[in-house]
Amino acid sequence: MIIINGTSLTVEQVAAVARTGEQVAISDEAKAAVNKARAYVEKKLDEKAVVYGLTTGFGKFSDKYIPLEDTAALQRNLIISHSCGMGNPLPTEVVRAAMLLRCNALCRGNSGIRLSTIETLLSMLNKGVHPIVPEKGSLGASGDLAPLSHMVLVMLGEGRAEYKGEIMSGREAMAAAGIPTVELAAKEGLALINGTQIMTAVGCLAVYDAVQLTKTADIACAMTAEALFGIKKAYDPKVHAVRGHKGQINSAKNLLTLLEGSKLAFDTIPGKVQDAYALRCTPQVHGASRDAIEYVYNAVSREINAVTDNPIIFPDDDEAISGGNFHGQPMG
Repeated sequence: MIIINGTSLTVEQVAAVARTGEQVAISDEAKAAVNKARAYVEKKLDEKAVVYGLTTGFGKFSDKYIPLEDTAALQRNLIISHSCGMGNPLPTEVVRAAMLLRCNALCRGNSGIRLSTIETLLSMLNKGVHPIVPEKGSLGASGDLAPLSHMVLVMLGEGRAEYKGEIMSGREAMAAAGIPTVELAAKEGLALINGTQIMTAVGCLAVYDAVQLTKTADIACAMTAEALFGIKKAYDPKVHAVRGHKGQINSAKNLLTLLEGSKLAFDTIPGKVQDAYALRCTPQVHGASRDAIEYVYNAVSREINAVTDNPIIFPDDDEAISGGNFHGQPMG
């Protein structure tokens, strides 16, 4: 069981949920934060305060006030109107990762969504109700509005979903899994789709695989060194310390660990000065890839625990601030 709180999710946990069906629950602290933010939203509704996406229209219509009795219809219409993706469905593992990431982001308590709405999405994830999300349609500059809308459609009993290997309507899938559909309240449609969770899901799974690939590449080199009766001295820590690249240093260290005790690779070989480039330069080549992958890994690790909503709710400061955290450039 993986417990999410909006701040401590890891790339490895995302891969486990996306690919092996690991179950997920929300921490008590996160539940309290979500309820606190929702109470703030309800307070602003009672005050008839002007807050973007809460009591106003969207985009060009941000200066149009929306009365309380129309807020639910506004949120539903937002989802319906943005469900305009095209192309083949995204892989199930990407959809599962995105569902997890959206739940995790909402658990920070800066979005103003009801806890019950998050729990509906989480139940879909845990029970295997996977929305059919077209692969094309995200602008990126406005986050993943279109693909996330297709995800939310199923929560409303609309759209299509895969459940236990069968494609069916969203309503049928929710009923089969025993999950009640949702009627969105004020702010909730916007909170569910204003984010980078589709692109981040793709990036997260890709960087997870890339990390595994770096380990496999070092293993392949070590096996090659043994097959060719290679010289281990090229992997001496002193050689790599004087250049100073972290990935190179780590790759060389890994190779020495893999070759420790080997009877087929040697510190020196009489009559042989050095190995060919393919063996000697492996730490430099693999290391450069490690450094690039580490940069992406760190960026993704931040994003999977980021608030990418708009506006962002700060209950303790009595503020709802319009910003641009939904922009996809950090993941691009």
